[in-house]
Amino acid sequence: MTAETNTQPEVLWQKREKVRIMTLNRPHKKNALSLEGQELQSHYLFEFANDDEAWVLIITGAGGTFSTGLDLTQAAVAVGRAERPPALTGHNPIVTWKPIIAAINGYALGGGLELALACDIRIASEDARLGFPEVKRSMIAGAGGCQRLARIAPLGSAFWMLFTGDWVSAEEAFRLGIVDRVVSVDNHLQEALDLAVRICENGPLAVRAAKEAVYRGLDLPLNAALVQDNLIAFRNRQSSDAKEGPAAFLEHRAPNFKGI
Repeated sequence: MTAETNTQPEVLWQKREKVRIMTLNRPHKKNALSLEGQELQSHYLFEFANDDEAWVLIITGAGGTFSTGLDLTQAAVAVGRAERPPALTGHNPIVTWKPIIAAINGYALGGGLELALACDIRIASEDARLGFPEVKRSMIAGAGGCQRLARIAPLGSAFWMLFTGDWVSAEEAFRLGIVDRVVSVDNHLQEALDLAVRICENGPLAVRAAKEAVYRGLDLPLNAALVQDNLIAFRNRQSSDAKEGPAAFLEHRAPNFKGI
């Protein structure tokens, strides 16, 4: 690899038992999102969603950077495309109830931060810097950044970031609720892996049901959301795993969840 080229795929895919790791791999461009990379992301996201053996996904970046967002050398092409590959971001995102963790290192800017915000949990290294610099180029975070940031951070803080284009440190992002954990430099991926393994120890259908209940309920009045939760919980109780959990407790053994 030279400073100008990358002979490896722009997205790397790893399987570690029930955990999948998707690594943005364009370090010579600080993992700026190209059309080829977006198509690879879409392919692997669908693979994850449809793989019964995959329970948790981690998304991270190679070369000390999560992602600096859209590759501006391809911006005109990307904006003009009739259809982009489905992704976690955008107005018609890929939906999966399986947990997705963002392991953020270095810069997460623009479309990179939009991708991180589309994940369920965000772990950041101390050197992480997060922001939406689009307004500096007379653009906006139009693939979900505006809406997701305003639903996570205090509204004034979201506007501050969106209006100025300034980035925030990992610690400030934690204070604002944008990231959920700040860890030492280069420890973000291991922390995400440890968390993923802990999640995989639980009933996968129950974990997915919990995620579904939360996201479906966000836009509902509380009473309607409570009714919905009851229906989702009832559906989950019909699974074999929901019977295995109590049986394992009564028999003083570890449960053997199979996702059925």
